[in-house]
Amino acid sequence: MGASAVLLFAVPASPLAQPWSIIGGNLVSATVGVACAMLIANPVCAAALAVALSIGFMFALRCVHPPSGAVALTAVLGGPAVHAMGFGFVIAPIAFQSGALLAAAIVYHAVTGHRYPHSAHAAHHAPAQDDDAGTITPIPGVTRADIKAVLDRRDEILDIVPDDLESLIRDTQMLAYARSFRDLACADIMSRPVVTVAASALATSARDLLKDHDVKALPVTDDAQRVIGIVTRSDLMDKYSTATGFDVSSITPRWLKRSTAPVPLVRSLMSRHVRTVDASASIADLMPIFATWGHHHIPVLNADKKLAGMITQSDLLAGLYRQAHRVQMRPSETAAG
Repeated sequence: MGASAVLLFAVPASPLAQPWSIIGGNLVSATVGVACAMLIANPVCAAALAVALSIGFMFALRCVHPPSGAVALTAVLGGPAVHAMGFGFVIAPIAFQSGALLAAAIVYHAVTGHRYPHSAHAAHHAPAQDDDAGTITPIPGVTRADIKAVLDRRDEILDIVPDDLESLIRDTQMLAYARSFRDLACADIMSRPVVTVAASALATSARDLLKDHDVKALPVTDDAQRVIGIVTRSDLMDKYSTATGFDVSSITPRWLKRSTAPVPLVRSLMSRHVRTVDASASIADLMPIFATWGHHHIPVLNADKKLAGMITQSDLLAGLYRQAHRVQMRPSETAAG
């Protein structure tokens, strides 16, 4: 029971520590041990045969539990008190103690937030389809059927279930994949040169630049090419169109016909809190900016904190595609070499 406790509480992910392993393994070994003790007078021969048969039955019934070998030995070498119990030894103490230990382990792992029993589960990172034909997983070219086939071909037991092995392979690949993207800097994917506008420029000038260059945002820079703000089409449309009659969608400044309000300057429209990134930063740093914070245009700064380029969502997607294609090509390039 002490050895079983080590497995159930310390390594609950092990196939050797699962409920059927402890219950089935202990009951089978106890039954075999009692039978050998009854049928074979020589305790040494009875003990050796009891352990051997127990291992064989546990393999056949897929309930291998190493401490069960001690159960078989105890049934043979436990002395007169154990021998007097006969097959009652299988019920008490073996079945009773195994059940109590298993119940304690289930409660403990539930309280501490561990997953036990460690049964098959769907992958957390992507939907998986589990069937006889295989599993659709995030592992390129590898299915769960492949993993099971490799494990079945081995002539020894590996203390890991196919689900966990699949998860290890997937997580390892994701780590390597993320590392490959960390090698790609923002300078590698940014657009340049960047169309900019001065804070003192008229809103009509910003409108014309946006339309002529077919962009959706303009960094606002000072004389030293430092970013002091950003103005977007949305800023022009939302902040002043209704209030002043200023129409940014028209080539002709029709606000002259409808309103005597002065044309606003860019500094009054721009957003002053600009999210920027360094040119040397990894593109992995861009993921939360685009995905979580809702940014669509990010100015890129050089080592002197001056504007060096601009990254849009399109730039990021193009960079990710190129890098993913490069990572996929590496194995074939290595094989060809």
